[in-house]
Amino acid sequence: MPETPALAAHFSLHDKALAQRWARWQPGPVRLPDQPTPGRAFTLDSMDPGEKPFSLGEKALDQAAMDSLAVDIDALQNLFYVDKRYKLLVVLQGTDTAGKDGTIRSVFARTSALGVHAVGWKAPTEAELAHDCLWRIHQRVPQAGDITVFNRSHYEDVLVPVVNGSITPQQHRQRLAHINDFERMLSETGTIVLKFLLHIGFDEQRERLQKRLDDPAKRWKFSNDDITARKQWADYRRAYNRLLDACHTPWAPWTIVPADSKLHRNLMVATVLRAVLQNLGLRYPAGDPSLAGIKVS
Repeated sequence: MPETPALAAHFSLHDKALAQRWARWQPGPVRLPDQPTPGRAFTLDSMDPGEKPFSLGEKALDQAAMDSLAVDIDALQNLFYVDKRYKLLVVLQGTDTAGKDGTIRSVFARTSALGVHAVGWKAPTEAELAHDCLWRIHQRVPQAGDITVFNRSHYEDVLVPVVNGSITPQQHRQRLAHINDFERMLSETGTIVLKFLLHIGFDEQRERLQKRLDDPAKRWKFSNDDITARKQWADYRRAYNRLLDACHTPWAPWTIVPADSKLHRNLMVATVLRAVLQNLGLRYPAGDPSLAGIKVS
């Protein structure tokens, strides 16, 4: 497939040290979906959610770096918006309390709402269930010049139904294949697909859920479904392992973000996002030559 190197080019960073650090937190080398998994299949057990690989060593330094990154991302988003050769889809996936909302607030704290749009995905409606599982997703992908951030995503359809047994193993395989085809189509038509799994530990989730229950201002976020899903932690972990292994492709790679530390989570996502945006060779459009020399009186 000769087009594959071009699809992967946006993720081939010029900063080799950063590229190596980033690669350490991906689920193995990217490969085409029909290629066999080399050696053992990927497992999240090999990723420590408490690590801080992108930290500068001190909280104050990390916060200063995060503030600087937010400013840089704002400038790059402005250029991205006027360049209009690309669209950017940022997927934030993770268990309850992993910090998807907090990541959006921090990473995009300085950007204009005109060019960055967040979409929070809930359980599909009756009308959405009457279509294929990607029908509703396709309607919300970004247009040229826009950045769209998915809080949860199409990957819910290879998580919840798998854990609850509402689709067959064959349907599971089909959905994974459909997702790869869908993301490839997006990539080939100008969409950069950047996927982050916010990876927290079992004990960290317990503490965050308890804080939600104990805080009247946050209790609205809590649902009994959170307890049910927590009891299915091992089942969800297996489903995540499967999708990470199956859908880490040259055109839409996954990044596992150790997220027990909220500040580190934000710092890592922002660092990778800035690097990918810088890698696009963004430019301002050529001005109208007829405007040269005009003086506004």
